[in-house]
Amino acid sequence: MSGIHRLGDRTYYIDGTTNVGIYERDGKCFLIDAGLDKSFGKTILSVIAERKWKLEKIFLTHSHADHAGACAYLKEQTGCMVYAAGVCAQLVRYPFLIPTTLYGGFPNEKMRSKFITPAACECEEISESNLPEGLSFMHIDGHDFEQIAFKTSDNVWFVGDAVCDKTTINRYKISFLYDVRAYLGSLERLMSVKGNVFVPSHSAPVNDIKTLCMENTANVFEVCGVIKKICESAVSIDEIIEKLLDEFNIRLYIMQYELVGETARSYLSYLAEKGEIEYVFDGNKLLWKTV
Repeated sequence: MSGIHRLGDRTYYIDGTTNVGIYERDGKCFLIDAGLDKSFGKTILSVIAERKWKLEKIFLTHSHADHAGACAYLKEQTGCMVYAAGVCAQLVRYPFLIPTTLYGGFPNEKMRSKFITPAACECEEISESNLPEGLSFMHIDGHDFEQIAFKTSDNVWFVGDAVCDKTTINRYKISFLYDVRAYLGSLERLMSVKGNVFVPSHSAPVNDIKTLCMENTANVFEVCGVIKKICESAVSIDEIIEKLLDEFNIRLYIMQYELVGETARSYLSYLAEKGEIEYVFDGNKLLWKTV
């Protein structure tokens, strides 16, 4: 069972596949992310009940299922409000849009699993007025359409999927990205942020985030280099996906095709904007080639 860990006077987190933050004030608690599903939602409610806290609001770093999947259950059980940034609030309300954008068309049943598609939940757009005293946020976009990091009055930062540790980087290599340029900008911005503790969603908390930012930045540029090498001969997107999976020893299955496929397209857009890759036509085939 996941455990709760104290990070400051008012700040805690529940460790799990996705780390969930808790900020407490006067017996009311505010979650930062909610985990994947009803099962983890029950864990959260058990932790809260032990401390006789009342769940007031859930603030999401972004809309992905492993962060928002338990929101509907928690809202049903407690009546709490749920908030996310901009378009991510709409994706939580209309989660079928997530696999649709990943695949680029109507997704079949396997493409709509709970690991991709969270349960639909009413969600409001976040603003400063929604936050309790002592909690603030800043945008760190790039991983999702929008993503936000939260800072508590204990100077603890919850940074979502902005960074992961070296072990995770080496295991997956092709971390999901929607906007590569925005992501690199967010990493640069995070490097200048001051904090006592930083909590990534899928790695252990750290006291200094700079090393993680540099490692994740280096990984992006490594992937860029691999894609440019793959595209030395004009290739299709499916060939690029195949060669990326081969290069990093990643097994292909339908969810991996969705995630790596969208990420590869995002890298191609980034490299094309930089003038390092271009698209060419071979009859009715669209191919990508290094400049």
